[in-house]
Amino acid sequence: MKAKMVHECIHVLDLEASLAFYERALGLTVQRRMGPDDGSWENVFIGNDEAPFQLELTWNRGRTEPYDNGGRDTHLAFEVDDMDAARALHDEMGCVCFVNERMGIYFIQDPDGCWLEILPADRAE
Repeated sequence: MKAKMVHECIHVLDLEASLAFYERALGLTVQRRMGPDDGSWENVFIGNDEAPFQLELTWNRGRTEPYDNGGRDTHLAFEVDDMDAARALHDEMGCVCFVNERMGIYFIQDPDGCWLEILPADRAE
């Protein structure tokens, strides 16, 4: 048997803010949406042409308490082809939350507090 990883799910409080963040910060756009007709919840899968893997943003109507999406040690990593341009954008957005100069990486934080590792493409392996 072989298994293929296809998506990671995180829960979000403000779906529109999260969609705007992920599109601006990482170029991830809506690939597909699903949810019941009553609008009580929605799953939005975002991604791009760089990889088949998707991020599922799950939103539940009426939720006001922040979600625990795993804490700082649980994170997604994104390799970028231009580290300087990425860092400039993320600094402008005010979302850089931790920098590890020694390792040449940094982390950004999404609207729900999820940490996302940013690393140069030549260091991804």
